[in-house]
Amino acid sequence: MYVREQDQQASDLAVEAAAKALATAGMEVKDVDLLLFASSCQDLLEPATAHIVAAKLGASCPVFDVKNACNSVLNALQVARALIETGQHRTILITCGETPTLGTRWHLPDVRTLQRAAVGYTVSDAGAAMLLTAGPAGERDPGILTARFSAESTGWEVCTVRAGGSMNWRPGDDEPTYVQMHGDMAAAGRQHATTALAAYEGEFELVRSSAFIAIHQISVAQFHETVHALDLPAERCMLTVADHGNTASASLPLQLARAQDIGRVGPGDLVSLIGFASGFSAGITIIRL
Repeated sequence: MYVREQDQQASDLAVEAAAKALATAGMEVKDVDLLLFASSCQDLLEPATAHIVAAKLGASCPVFDVKNACNSVLNALQVARALIETGQHRTILITCGETPTLGTRWHLPDVRTLQRAAVGYTVSDAGAAMLLTAGPAGERDPGILTARFSAESTGWEVCTVRAGGSMNWRPGDDEPTYVQMHGDMAAAGRQHATTALAAYEGEFELVRSSAFIAIHQISVAQFHETVHALDLPAERCMLTVADHGNTASASLPLQLARAQDIGRVGPGDLVSLIGFASGFSAGITIIRL
């Protein structure tokens, strides 16, 4: 588990990860022609945190934020793919800085409050970055092969941090600043996610043949439940939430980085990313490294 330093912002976590990603790729900031900040967290309501990340990195390219709770990075991959395929950009740096521990509630006046705040006790702060570049689009070339997404937006109240928007612009107390979950609706959210993903049977044939499968992880129980519900080969998945916590939208790139570090995947391998997010939304992205 990791908790940010007092003076460490979401943008700082993103910058550190971005610098590592660029160094690994043998590229410099000047090579990037679009920078995205994709995260459920942010430094400020305005401007876009992508500007702060770019300023700290010394980037001078266009920037913008992509925000969809824990699927933010997954959706940023979707956006980046489209922009590269349409020729608008050639080198896109996706950055992520998650600071969900700020929303964890430690003062618990009653059991009901504990139940609503429980989701905040598995979270961890993290940074992540992914670099996408234009290149050949052959069958065996690196790239995003396919992506599918779904949403059931009537469940938006399942998991919320209500402060900072027009509903609670200047809250009179700290209550809206904490992450809160409605337990009954949470079960409905899990059901939607697994049902929606199971409907992508064509894509899941490819998912199950992947060398590595990353699953967004909220808890150990949810990880095992997802592996079972989607009939995934457990030996190709990696449990990270027990050691690293729920790192929100950094969860999928964290798992991929760990798999690369220990040699479980390498160039040419298929990797599947399976995401879930409050709202509700679910999605899969299949990549060839």
